[in-house]
Amino acid sequence: MSALSLALRDSSTMLRRNLLHVRRYPSLTLNVLLTPVVLLLLFVYIFGDVMSAGIGGGADRSEYVDYLVPGILLMTIGGTLVGTAVSVSMDMTEGIIARFRTMAIHRGSVLVGHVVSSVLQSVASVVLVGAVAVAIGFRSTDATAVEWLAAFGLLSLVALALTWIAVGVGMISPNPEAAGNNAVPLIILPFLSSAFVPIEAMPGWFRPVAEYQPFTPAIETLRGLLLGTGIGANGWLSVAWCLGLALFGYFWSASLFQRSPG
Repeated sequence: MSALSLALRDSSTMLRRNLLHVRRYPSLTLNVLLTPVVLLLLFVYIFGDVMSAGIGGGADRSEYVDYLVPGILLMTIGGTLVGTAVSVSMDMTEGIIARFRTMAIHRGSVLVGHVVSSVLQSVASVVLVGAVAVAIGFRSTDATAVEWLAAFGLLSLVALALTWIAVGVGMISPNPEAAGNNAVPLIILPFLSSAFVPIEAMPGWFRPVAEYQPFTPAIETLRGLLLGTGIGANGWLSVAWCLGLALFGYFWSASLFQRSPG
């Protein structure tokens, strides 16, 4: 069997292991799925009339739903990252990695299993939140099949990039509790983006925070693909952010894994 075949076999085994862990802790999975749904309903039905004024043009709640959903989809991905960081930290601190290293398995398969499992959870969460969004009025009537595929691809790329960062966060954390705390900025950052109101509606001193970060160009690209708004430079900026973060997270995690004891 070739080295590539062995790596794929061992990675699929580690993926099954992580998916079994997800099944054994349904409360954590339920929390990851429900949090973005609650945020969506909260900002639509509680704050919708007020927040819609921020997007200008006399927008009402129904128009705000369309504006809000792309940001909520990105926040949905962020919600899975804490669980990933905690899961990686548990593996690194509870001795299972040392046990794996005594076996004839591909070393990188442990990390690949975590990453693929997290990306699959992110995709499932996005699909659920998207279904809820459609049920409460989100419409993308002008988007073509190619644009829908591009939006799905962008969401998957964001999930992959941020998952590798979460893996690195889990590896540098001394325990699972610290990993959960260290991953919180990955959840907070979307709140500081254009997810809820346009950058133009923000105070001048705050605009650079919202503009020069990875979530804002990704959100604006999703809006352009699904709602027909202008994308401009946001398309290549979001892809550049994703590729840069993915490469950084991969090499960071791989370096930490190679240097870890056991």
